Amino acid sequence: MSGVKQFTVTASDGDQRLDRWFKKKFPHLTHGRLEKLLRKGEVRVDGKRAKSADRLEAGMVVRVPPLGDANEPRPDLDEPRGPKPITEKEAEALRKTVLFKDADVIVINKPAGLAVQGGTGLDTNIDAMLDALQFDAEERPRLVHRLDRDTSGCLVLARSQAAARKLTAAFKDKTARKIYWAVTVGAPKMNEGKIDAPLAKQSVAAVGRRAAERVQIDEEDGKKAVTYYAVVERAHDKAAWLALMPLTGRTHQLRAHCVALGTPILGDGKYAGAKAYFARESLHNQLHLHARSIRIPHPTRGIINVTAPLPPHMQKTWKFFEFADEPDHDPFAGLDI
Repeated sequence: MSGVKQFTVTASDGDQRLDRWFKKKFPHLTHGRLEKLLRKGEVRVDGKRAKSADRLEAGMVVRVPPLGDANEPRPDLDEPRGPKPITEKEAEALRKTVLFKDADVIVINKPAGLAVQGGTGLDTNIDAMLDALQFDAEERPRLVHRLDRDTSGCLVLARSQAAARKLTAAFKDKTARKIYWAVTVGAPKMNEGKIDAPLAKQSVAAVGRRAAERVQIDEEDGKKAVTYYAVVERAHDKAAWLALMPLTGRTHQLRAHCVALGTPILGDGKYAGAKAYFARESLHNQLHLHARSIRIPHPTRGIINVTAPLPPHMQKTWKFFEFADEPDHDPFAGLDI
């Protein structure tokens, strides 16, 4: 049928009813019309007939029939709208970021500055480039979690629907261990600690139309957000190399929690303004946050343990401060989580 669209359910849209997904994506579509489309089998999930109460999971594919001009999806959808075709050069560059690949899983080292999914003004994003990572698989790879556009490092992809379900469950059940490296402006007073500070999106009045892109600590209405941190090295009191282990996966969690410590991440002008920069003549202004490693149960066997090398701008910073290549011990080895 001409005009039929396929939408891959994102990690942020997972674990919700199908009718609520439609309400968010197509606010002008009435519930009655949705029920009619479902009864006729025109809306399908992973190729099967669906009901409004069915729960969606990240990686599922929703078939949406033509809904008319009045029911076009909202312009701020996570899914890319008409992404431009990628060149073979771009495809090969993406393939070179692969750190791990088997029949079920791919882990890439996401470049800093490359968005994971589309949005306003984002023609290039990983979700739109996933055909380049299909290789010999029957299915196109699926995203199972996200990283901020300016964050580099380990990004996990599922090579099948079955693998996507299990990997998504690992993130949801917190059996995936993610370690991030960051450089902060200033050094925390304590060498290690736990940040337990709930986060909520900032109000429209506070940050204007870009409200969804920022969060703040909100003890009353915020969602639980917990991060463990450890200072690996200090550059006197000017800067520090932090290892960060989030137990939850809130938007911009590590960035907001580092600000709460009084030590914003180097280059994070969004959350710290001018306080996020120093030694401008020697250091890059990019965000210094890197998803260094991930340890996650394999969908069918054992454990996947992958480490991503630092991006060029952080390598330069490591040399500037003469930081070691690796910590001399596991900063979180003693935690009973």
